[in-house]
Amino acid sequence: CHFGRQRVGRHGTEHLSKNAMAKTSPLQFAREVRQEISKVTWPTRKETGITTAMVFVMVFFAAMFFFVADQILHYVVRWVLGLGS
Repeated sequence: CHFGRQRVGRHGTEHLSKNAMAKTSPLQFAREVRQEISKVTWPTRKETGITTAMVFVMVFFAAMFFFVADQILHYVVRWVLGLGS
């Protein structure tokens, strides 16, 4: 797995050398970062609220599931070990 930049040429993908990567100036890097950030689609306030609510709902259901599973296992283990009252 290579993390370097890649260039697509006539013969497929070619990896650029470390020297070619080092030639990017800080100003050019900042321009490229700004261009990439402008491509990001940010969620609306409504979408963020709905997603947050769904996370809380799923966490609640997961907590209830694991609570019930834990209680069942608790009683089964106590019964198997003869610790039940």
